[in-house]
Amino acid sequence: MNTHAASPRPALPGRTGARVAAWPFLTAALISLAGLILSYRFFVKTTTGQFIDESALVEAVVARARIGTQTAQVLDYLPVTSVVIATLVVLFVTLARRRWKAAGIAIVAMAGANLSTQLIKAFLPDRPDLGVNTLTLNSLPSGHSTLAASAAAAVFLVVSPRWRPAAAFVGGSYAIMAGISTLINQWHRPADVVAAFFVVAFWAALAALLVMRSGPAWNVWLGSGEHWASARGWSVLTGLMTVLAGVAAALIYRSVVGTESGSTVSFFLVGVGQIVMVGYGLTFASTLLLTLPVRRRNGR
Repeated sequence: MNTHAASPRPALPGRTGARVAAWPFLTAALISLAGLILSYRFFVKTTTGQFIDESALVEAVVARARIGTQTAQVLDYLPVTSVVIATLVVLFVTLARRRWKAAGIAIVAMAGANLSTQLIKAFLPDRPDLGVNTLTLNSLPSGHSTLAASAAAAVFLVVSPRWRPAAAFVGGSYAIMAGISTLINQWHRPADVVAAFFVVAFWAALAALLVMRSGPAWNVWLGSGEHWASARGWSVLTGLMTVLAGVAAALIYRSVVGTESGSTVSFFLVGVGQIVMVGYGLTFASTLLLTLPVRRRNGR
């Protein structure tokens, strides 16, 4: 038996499995881009969208009166907190696991998302006058929400597959709370936050493909029972939150649209539901995107 013929292959760890296909990641990027465009076209370019978005912003004053001080403190520390968390985790993983390429890709993606948000905010035209009493200055996408979501995405990209379900849920929750805080403090409308999530999802999808292909040796999934962070419960909880938020937002909106409802928080709750639904929905999709292609790919 010739044992030397196969000797060059172990020098390239992780190459024993099939190469990760590009189409799921590119499709995810395109869907994210479509989500960004549709968010802008509906919530900025239509009367109905502007009314829903602006009503949520106005009604946020009720929540602000109760917890505005606390959420303002969250927003004050958000930029520093996001950068520190992402830097510490990425740096630790890089030094401990030697994932230099993944770290570089994650940092570039994080920078790309935040730069894209600022460019979009700068070059999109002002909000058109469609009869809704609103500030015309463009505020889409939210910079704070982009920063929080991109920091969570950077961590998600560099950790190993067994940690990704838990990291996705925690990071997604962090980004969602940041987005809701900007609404409560009336810094941003719900659509601004949703658009920010789509910007980050676009960059994360492209970066994920590069991470998967640059580190096939460690991008291996051994199953949900291997580790507590890999448990199916994380994905189930994320999916459940997506559905519940979507259903709740739809029911609340249906209860007030076209009626003489005297509620002063209904559209605010619809906006919160929007943020939660899209935030956890993208979190759920990201978890599947980065775990399904590597399930026992290398048989380890």
